[in-house]
Amino acid sequence: MSEERRKAVVERKTRETEIRLALDLDGSGQYQVETGIPFFDHMLESFTKHALFDLDLRARGDVDVDLHHTVEDVGIVLGQALRQALGTAEGIRRYGFFVLPMAEAKVEVALDLSNRAYLVYGVDLVNDRVGDFDISLVEDFLYAFAQNAGVDLHVERRYGKSPHHVVEAVFKGLARALRVAVERDPRVEGVPSVKGAL
Repeated sequence: MSEERRKAVVERKTRETEIRLALDLDGSGQYQVETGIPFFDHMLESFTKHALFDLDLRARGDVDVDLHHTVEDVGIVLGQALRQALGTAEGIRRYGFFVLPMAEAKVEVALDLSNRAYLVYGVDLVNDRVGDFDISLVEDFLYAFAQNAGVDLHVERRYGKSPHHVVEAVFKGLARALRVAVERDPRVEGVPSVKGAL
């Protein structure tokens, strides 16, 4: 008998954004993403494909005012969905790590699905834009995601100049690290913690 799929649907509505997100951790990398921010959509699509999650995301926000509200709130909702889909987190590997090269750039991502949120973000670039997208928003997205998913998340740019390549390496590295961390390990019995809970 196959194990139950780990899914979640989260909705969030504020004066600034309206978001509906469906996540399946046991998917195959299928996505439908609409945030009104083309570069952000591209990053989330790459994330989903490399994590082998299934993601259906519809977000409407006040992007005419600022992209920040939409980017941050998507991070909140994605984090909540991940935590909800994991449930008790029984049988998962828990830790994930990936070093991702992208052209001249290399980014390292390490994480622990500990239910104790923390973000260490070591990504500094001279060029801070990809088109109209301010790449400082990536840190805001990851902070919101980590806080709401309960992830201890460490992201570091080892080198790289192109903001597009670096940011894409961040999203793909996060995806690959999460793919390992949420994977069920047949040798793990119960919750992977001596405390008996995450």
